[in-house]
Amino acid sequence: MVSSTGGRSGGHDDAALDEIELAGELMIAATASTGDRLPTERIDEVLLDRPEPGRADPDRSGEREP
Repeated sequence: MVSSTGGRSGGHDDAALDEIELAGELMIAATASTGDRLPTERIDEVLLDRPEPGRADPDRSGEREP
């Protein structure tokens, strides 16, 4: 997942942009789901597996955890 929270400028409402980003990630997960409904466990993965603002995602940057 890609977080766009870092480097925002221009007076954007960060909370609103974060909500839009989360909604998009949920839509992508729902589209990839084979069932009629997105399982609660998958929703939790999408919503809770996000890097903290200001920190790079090790999986995205190519760094490996020790």
